[in-house]
Amino acid sequence: MKDKKKASEIASNRMQLVAPLLQDGLDAAEQRQLRHRIMVQTGLSERTLRRYLEGYRQQGYEGLLPKPRGQNIATSTIPENLFQQAVLLRREVPGRSISSIIHILEMEGLAAPGQIRRTTLQDRLAANGYSARHMRLYQSSSTAARRFQRTSRNDLWHADIKFGPYLPIGPNGEKKQVHLVAFLDDATRFIVHAAFYPSLDAAIVQDCFRQAIAKYGVPSATFFDNGKQFRNRWMERACSKMGVRLLFAAPYSPEAKGKIERFNRTVGQFLAEQHLEKRNTLDDINRNLGVWLEECYQNKPHGGLKSLETPLQAYQMDCKPLRFLAPEVVSDAFLHCEDRKVDKAGCISFGGRKYEAGLNFVGNTVQVVYDLADTSVLTLEYENHPSWQARELVIGARTGPRPKLPERMTPLPADGSRLLTAATIKNDERRQRQYSAVSYRRRRGGDSHV
Repeated sequence: MKDKKKASEIASNRMQLVAPLLQDGLDAAEQRQLRHRIMVQTGLSERTLRRYLEGYRQQGYEGLLPKPRGQNIATSTIPENLFQQAVLLRREVPGRSISSIIHILEMEGLAAPGQIRRTTLQDRLAANGYSARHMRLYQSSSTAARRFQRTSRNDLWHADIKFGPYLPIGPNGEKKQVHLVAFLDDATRFIVHAAFYPSLDAAIVQDCFRQAIAKYGVPSATFFDNGKQFRNRWMERACSKMGVRLLFAAPYSPEAKGKIERFNRTVGQFLAEQHLEKRNTLDDINRNLGVWLEECYQNKPHGGLKSLETPLQAYQMDCKPLRFLAPEVVSDAFLHCEDRKVDKAGCISFGGRKYEAGLNFVGNTVQVVYDLADTSVLTLEYENHPSWQARELVIGARTGPRPKLPERMTPLPADGSRLLTAATIKNDERRQRQYSAVSYRRRRGGDSHV
């Protein structure tokens, strides 16, 4: 189960590495430059990078999953003195590749040829904060100062969360703050989807993202800040499954999100008008937001576009085709996965409800795969076992017969106590050692020794 999670994380990381090489319109020279830059930054060889690209082009996301290793392969370890020397070499020249570090250690005679495996050293450096990415973060202090704009629609989507007003949405009519999630197309400033939500968690971003994809297809890349609603394992997995490059703004750099931040300021005008309305429920504010977007933003000339086009005109006049995925691919990308332990009744707790997992899994931890849009049926997975569906537990008027325990959990008949048998054998051995410690042999000189 843990191996599946690790494999999915590795595939997501590989997808983000090769994503720049999958852009349309790259000539051979640009591809070589991108490959060289990726190899310098990550320490990967050109052969490895080509293998990742070939795997993705042939099998998509599945082609980036690591191949299972044999059970008898022994993993090499790196002595501490060699690792410290590798750290010194990385600190001397942060851009040194893993292969170069190993080559230097072998030339200096500190390591025997083939003693250090590249993947082992790379993993250990990363675990201790000395990976190429870590070194770049430590040294990077510059921020982008020039404006940028993508050339085609759906090349890049921006997203952000804006705090909204307090609305009476509680169970007893108490007021709670709502939050606006908006996705904006970089090239056209078109809002592909925006809505107010009653909570502030990752689920609201996922719902808005899914609504935008359903209407306008999948973007080539997304650009988020570092909030936990955006930067999480689910987002990495979903974007990798759909072939979307995942980008994040540098910390403390609001200028990098200038387009979506400017839109949030424009939304302030809508909120001022909405405050004058007598009805201020969540449905009302979302309905009015849709009208305001269509009349006061999407069809209004935008100063950031050439010839003062409207965002809707710019989006519709773009000749780049929209990329829609099959419904089953999108559904699989938006699935969630959590761990749950099966109780003694063969049930799991999920979302405040009980689901029947089966008595065969009592005491074990299973993976729950589910869709936020429908949790009536859950898919359960367990290592070396085919997945199955779990439905909500229905409590009837009668108890019914007590279910039988699985055979593996029933007690076995015993001929005797294994503990007492083992203790008797140990006790006999202890007595024999005590007896042999005393010797009555006579020495050559005639004296006896006790």
